[in-house]
Amino acid sequence: MQKTIISVRDLVKNYGSFQAVQSISFDVYEGEIFGLLGPNGAGKSTTLEIIETLREKTSGKVFVDGIDLDKQPAEIKKNIGVQLQTSGFYPSLNLVELIRLFGGLYNKSVDPLALLKKVNLEDKALNKSKELSGGQKQRFSIATTLINQPKIIFLDEPTTGLDPQARRNLWDLIREIRLAGTTVIITTHYMDEAEQLCDRIAIMDQGKIIKLDSPDKMIDELVAGGFERPKQVKAANLEDVFIHLTGREMRDE
Repeated sequence: MQKTIISVRDLVKNYGSFQAVQSISFDVYEGEIFGLLGPNGAGKSTTLEIIETLREKTSGKVFVDGIDLDKQPAEIKKNIGVQLQTSGFYPSLNLVELIRLFGGLYNKSVDPLALLKKVNLEDKALNKSKELSGGQKQRFSIATTLINQPKIIFLDEPTTGLDPQARRNLWDLIREIRLAGTTVIITTHYMDEAEQLCDRIAIMDQGKIIKLDSPDKMIDELVAGGFERPKQVKAANLEDVFIHLTGREMRDE
């Protein structure tokens, strides 16, 4: 039986008369990659920010690894890693110095080079974040979520703006993090990304969860209902062609 590591019950978030999150409930299982998807304004970012202790809820209950958000929010912070925006890194510090800085904030002793090696950035250890390419910045941003050795990490659209090679490489990194025992919560607007990475997804719209299941089951249910694509689906797509021709090795992404 899978262990529930995040439990959300009847969560509500109001902004005046506007209800951004409308009494939603869901569980996230330990060791899975869980996707929270939806159009802009669906309420997914608000939901995650509440779980991350970054935004106050109006009502409902949230438990993270058995810890009650209402009673011990500081304890929840110790167990989670939240992806930082690359614009938030101090531009005058190199990657090693940044990791040591964040380690100090968490009161954690961390080996910067070992952490950079996990995300294939050890050769950029003395570079400043502004000197990194888009893919490298995203990998470093994910590295910062691992500094406090969290049980759960939250990744907000981690591959937006990346080329196909960098996207696939980041997918591999996220899978490796999960294999190491960390639960991953991800938001994305790329449906192929959710299909490839996520064990289960919750689709939100207008503040409500309208579907929660594995990607395969959702697709099978749609097809069983008589859905047909107007164009025949090919065995590969243009992104597959691009990757096949250019390779997936780590480059100056």
